Amino acid sequence: MDFAKLHEDICFKRAGGKVIWQPRIDCWISDKLFADGKLPGKYEGMSKVEIYRDLGCSARVYEYNCCFYPVYDETLHYSERWEGNQRVEAFETPVGSVTRIEQTTSSSWARLVKKEWVCNEEDLRVFTYIEQHTRWAYSQENFDKVQAEWGDLGAPCIFMPRVSLQRLYIDLMGVEEAVYALADYPETVEAYFDALRESQMQLIDVINASPIRIVNFGDNIHSGTLSPALFKKYVLPEYKLRCEKLHAAGRFTYSHFDGDNRGLMEYYQQTGLDGIEAITPKPQGDVTLEEARHYLGDGMFLVDGIPAVYFDEVFPVEVLEECVHRILDLFAPNLILGISDEISSTGDIERIRLVGKIVEEYNRKIEEKNPA
Repeated sequence: MDFAKLHEDICFKRAGGKVIWQPRIDCWISDKLFADGKLPGKYEGMSKVEIYRDLGCSARVYEYNCCFYPVYDETLHYSERWEGNQRVEAFETPVGSVTRIEQTTSSSWARLVKKEWVCNEEDLRVFTYIEQHTRWAYSQENFDKVQAEWGDLGAPCIFMPRVSLQRLYIDLMGVEEAVYALADYPETVEAYFDALRESQMQLIDVINASPIRIVNFGDNIHSGTLSPALFKKYVLPEYKLRCEKLHAAGRFTYSHFDGDNRGLMEYYQQTGLDGIEAITPKPQGDVTLEEARHYLGDGMFLVDGIPAVYFDEVFPVEVLEECVHRILDLFAPNLILGISDEISSTGDIERIRLVGKIVEEYNRKIEEKNPA
């Protein structure tokens, strides 16, 4: 099957009611490789592309992110170095220098942040300068390489850098210090948000001139750290601006809401987004599938939807099957079925294949009902 074509056809409502099964399996792969140095059973020695082909499902190919890269002007100097088990990144600018320190861990390839980029008001002023002196570029060579590797497994898609407060929370400061910054030096924070917006609008110009038509906002929205008041003030306006510009160029837009959703669901349809990715239902998240369907309405897409815990053997396979059928009943055809968020390293990878068979049967019935 040409999953890339089906993926795009679904996003742009040309699929005649079909849906697509598009799980993410990176965690399962990386954790097992880290722990054992190899993948189990038949998957030993397979690449990620080969595993997807063996499982017979589509991939959400965010590898296309490498097609877009920042270009710093001559006043910015970026460097990185290793000091033992710590990675030190630095920017030197005419208005000051900033550093970030990460440390390797013994449990995974992930690194812990030991020092954030921004620790005070002066650091944030430096990052305002960085945003003002950064431009964006596109590499067709990188696009061609990714397409040659992934082929028809999924349509080209990317996730954009985080907006406003999510950028401070996750990339620059951490939640606690960002909240203090809003109270202690709001004008400096607003000036940074203005510079970030201008940079991201320039990135959208580059995206809109590229072959990428499916655009995710990789914000990791979590209502436990982002109140409705903060969402309305700092995130909602940015989403509306982004979506207006991307939609004018015929792009499909969605955002990653992978934390708690209660408290923010009423704003889904105000964002301008075409869909929401990674809403995690109970028993893993804080909302029901029925609530998600209500707030997405008749026009917005659910991207993902199956709680990741249902792929662990703690839950009978019948629970997973029932969940898949319920999601199909509630959300199809506005559905890109996936795992909210990924299958874990303790999950049963063969359950991926099981869901694929359910989706194949569903699409077969759609074809019989609506023959071409």
